Amino acid sequence: MNIVRVALDLPVPKLFDYLAPDCLESDIGRRVSVPFGKGSRTGVIVGLAAASEQPDAKLKAVTAILRDMPALPADWLALCEFCASYYHTPLGEVTSFALPPMLRRGKLPRIKKALRGAFACLPSAIPITQHAATPSTPAPAPVLPQLMAAQQSAVEAIFTTNGFHAMLLHGVTGSGKTEVYLRAIDRVLARGGQALMLVPEIALTPQLEGRVAARFPGANIVCANSGMTDAARARGFIEALGGRAEIVLGTRLAVFMPLPRLQLIIVDEEHDASFKQQEGLRYSARDVAVWRAHQLNIPIVLGSATPSLETFHHAQPRSAPATVQSQTSHATFPSRGGDSSSPQGVSDSLPGSAVGRCGGGASRYRMLELPERAVAEAMPIVRIVDTRREKLQEGLSAVLLAGLQQRLERGEQSLVFLNRRGYAPVLACPPCGWVSRCRRCAANLVVHLADQRLRCHHCGFEALIPRACPDCGNVDLLPFGRGTQRLEAMLAERFPAARVLRVDRDSASTPKKWQALLATIHAGEADILVGTQMLAKGHDFPLLTLVGAVGADAALFAADFRAPERLFAQLMQVGGRSGRADLPGEVLIQTEYPEHPLYRALVDHDYARFARTQLEERRIAGFPPFSFQAMLRAEARDIEQSLVFLSAARRAAEALAHGVTLYDPVPMRLQRLMTLERGQLLVESLSRPALQAFLAKWMETLYALKMPAGLRWHLDVDPLEF
Repeated sequence: MNIVRVALDLPVPKLFDYLAPDCLESDIGRRVSVPFGKGSRTGVIVGLAAASEQPDAKLKAVTAILRDMPALPADWLALCEFCASYYHTPLGEVTSFALPPMLRRGKLPRIKKALRGAFACLPSAIPITQHAATPSTPAPAPVLPQLMAAQQSAVEAIFTTNGFHAMLLHGVTGSGKTEVYLRAIDRVLARGGQALMLVPEIALTPQLEGRVAARFPGANIVCANSGMTDAARARGFIEALGGRAEIVLGTRLAVFMPLPRLQLIIVDEEHDASFKQQEGLRYSARDVAVWRAHQLNIPIVLGSATPSLETFHHAQPRSAPATVQSQTSHATFPSRGGDSSSPQGVSDSLPGSAVGRCGGGASRYRMLELPERAVAEAMPIVRIVDTRREKLQEGLSAVLLAGLQQRLERGEQSLVFLNRRGYAPVLACPPCGWVSRCRRCAANLVVHLADQRLRCHHCGFEALIPRACPDCGNVDLLPFGRGTQRLEAMLAERFPAARVLRVDRDSASTPKKWQALLATIHAGEADILVGTQMLAKGHDFPLLTLVGAVGADAALFAADFRAPERLFAQLMQVGGRSGRADLPGEVLIQTEYPEHPLYRALVDHDYARFARTQLEERRIAGFPPFSFQAMLRAEARDIEQSLVFLSAARRAAEALAHGVTLYDPVPMRLQRLMTLERGQLLVESLSRPALQAFLAKWMETLYALKMPAGLRWHLDVDPLEF
């Protein structure tokens, strides 16, 4: 009697047993249709069993084993099992999330006959040494740019050590990190391997795809992001699974693409918060990518001009040898693919030579530096504009306005950076104190004057701008603060001959609109850009020579301890847009705190100094990466229900909390979201293994807790949002 263990997309930490008399060992990893309740579900076979804990009479037979595509390989299942274990999410939810929507529903997209024929001769799992890909179509070889010495050294370093090793490619904006990636991919393809490259946002994928396609005109390139159609995602997944995809480019979900000959993983802009999933399976694609590289014994390159402090910390020399474990170090792996306790610390159990050395002690990651720009003679000059004694004009200083005028006269482009969209953050009535609040969230409605709407940027609720105050009838309602729309209007009035272009999530609401805006900029048909962080990442604008940063001070004193790190990254990235080709760049940062160390480090282009200062502050405060955290969150119609549940969860944890600190349940900073009242409970430890052991036991008690109808909870391991 054959019994299959099936992972189903259900919020319970268990597998389900079904009878399958015709099931073979090779069917592990296949999708399967099974009866469940009054209907049916599609799951994944993750194992076979000779007996079940359930009585034989209660076991149902599978409806169908779907053998219409190759089985998901063992390394893919192991990746899902790691995520389920580390992030404490049921395996069925992980496997369902990792599959494209069409495949998880048990369907297949229309597939070319040639590809379908290839499936017929493929084994269920392709060894990593086997080259099953279709040879690339011959194409003219592109002319390659000359590498700088640091770029050449970085490319060589990626391949100097066999097996797993993690590298931080730390290069200033414009230093040619992408060229290093392309040279490394070229070597992998020449050996018959596959390469996976992750980028933080969908908007960057088409631009990168074009560049990669131009470099490898005969290669089979597959993209994977949530903006694609279900059929396109499924086809790309199947091509990767069948070994036909040579290069996979995608956002965080692409880390789950099955690649039988994967030999290199690249994570560009590894510091970006977009790599962390904030719903469902709350995973970090960067951390999962590191674990996957270790699992497959291949190199991984993490690239950034402003690395996350965790990654930068891993690339620093250590005072003790790498084989010596401290209480705050990441966990060891007893064997490849076994331990689930440490996504970013896999190298702790490896000898120092496996990850390179920096200075005296061994580092977990090898540091590869690109200190110079490849596409301009010099870095942009950063100037701090002291606004304490200056009368601003709609938030802009005289220095910045003069700089804009100079660029207009020279036919160059400028960018005014304000990371706040809309016209104004709030509409208010001064006589009675009424403000435009969202009825569903604990947030204000933002004024969008262009379409005469008030809009919540958290839940999407919107309403018409009222003609008079709803409370007192006053008709003189005032917008307070400023967003990109207000700045756009002011600049258009101040410089009537200038072509002012706003670039934010409102003006670039679709991929088509976003590409049109980029085309306008590259064609030189815009003089002054007003934009949010959308313009900060990965874009080269040859005519852009001035960047003005407005409204940055608020992040200096935010409650989130990661706010300064994010601000530095934002400002350094957006500043890096200025100065390309032969035109020198200039960055003007308006602030009321001109002597702040963060701004002084930006002036000197000294990320390392800023990072070391921040790391020392975190070490003293006991923040990550010197501690490890998990956040239990609950949401209900009433905040008391959320806090009562979290209090019960804390009491259940007290007997289990060895080496773990439990904090008190508190309302979240944005307490109400989409009519639900939210609370959170932080747990923290100086040891990742201790935290993981605690969480495994705690989760068992959480599933057994009684809770009111409508209450939902989830656990967020290594949280980024507080």
